[in-house]
This record gives sequence, C-alpha cells and structure tokens, in this order.
Amino acid sequence: MAKIKLTKNELKTQKDALKRFTRYLPTLELKKKQLLIEIQRIQKEIDELKQENQRVEQKVSAWVGLYADPSVEMTELVKIDNIETETGNIAGIDIPVFVEMTFEDIEYDYMTTPLWIDQGIEVLKEQMERGAKWQILQQQQELIQKELQTTIQRIKLFEEVKIPEAKESIRRIRIFLGDQMTAEVVRGKIAKKKIERKKMLEAGAV
Repeated sequence: MAKIKLTKNELKTQKDALKRFTRYLPTLELKKKQLLIEIQRIQKEIDELKQENQRVEQKVSAWVGLYADPSVEMTELVKIDNIETETGNIAGIDIPVFVEMTFEDIEYDYMTTPLWIDQGIEVLKEQMERGAKWQILQQQQELIQKELQTTIQRIKLFEEVKIPEAKESIRRIRIFLGDQMTAEVVRGKIAKKKIERKKMLEAGAV
C-alpha cells in the first residue's frame, strides 16, 4: 500500500475513491455478464454453421464422387471476389460483422461440362460463405474473450486491491484523527486546569 497523508483532506480523497470504486464495480460485473452472453451466442452460431456444413456434406455425398472427374476443376469455377464486413459494437468493443460474400462471374461451357456442375457450384459457394462467416465469428470470439479477460482482471483489481486499500486508508486516517482529537481535548483540559490553578493562586495572594 502506498504511503498516505493522515489528514482530513486525504480522508475525503479516500472516501471519494471508495465511492467511485464501489459505483464502478457493478458496471464491470454487468459488462462481464454481457460478454459471457455474447461468447455463448457466437459459439451457438459457430455450432450451427458446423451442423449445416455436415448436413450439406451428407446431402451431396451421393454425387460427391463426381468432383473427382479430372475434366472439371471446381476451384477454377468458383473464386471469391470480395468479403464485405462492417463494424459492430458489443459492450464497448468494435468487432467485425459479416455482411456478404461475392464471387467472380466466371463463364463456362454448358455443353461440355457435366450436368451436376451448376448444383456443385452453388454448394461450393454456400460452403465457402459459411467458412467466411465462421472465420469472422472466431475473430469476434477472440476479441470478446480478450476484453472479458481484461474486465475480469479489473474486477479482481477493484475487489482485491483498490477497495480494500481505500477502506484500510480510511480506517487508519480516522484512527489517527481520532487520536489527535483526543489528545487535543486532553491538552485543552490540562491548559484549563493550569489557568484555573493560576487564578486561584493569584486570588490567594491577594
């Protein structure tokens, strides 16, 4: 604990600090709760994307072997043009939010490509879009986790250091000021007795 001045001004300073700490602590607790809720929400979205990917994979499993056709290069037919995001805000922190994914307009010969190619392209685009959403959700989760860790550290700092220190400082200053007041009263009584005794002596001399 840092050295403090045992004065009335310091007492007021410590009281104000304690009020500030105790008033701010519930705000931090609320932020912690909000961040935990957001982490759970994001994890739920990630799980849903996983389940949807699995569902699509099972759905196309009957004809997925066609992708092995050496005459078709799916990666040449589906290329990402842009991934658009915007900035969102959760509990005071900025996070990236998925808006949309666009693809290059690649033409191909309908006569020479297999019949399943159209469906294959759509499935691949959907999977790639889910992959992009997944990555952005993970970015969100990392940012929120970092903020949660910082918030928890601040809560511990307030609960375990700042508030106890302020309370201890107030206690020490009050004890010191109380002792000073008691000493002042004692000195006052002694001085009063001396004055009264002097007066009595002076009256007796007359």
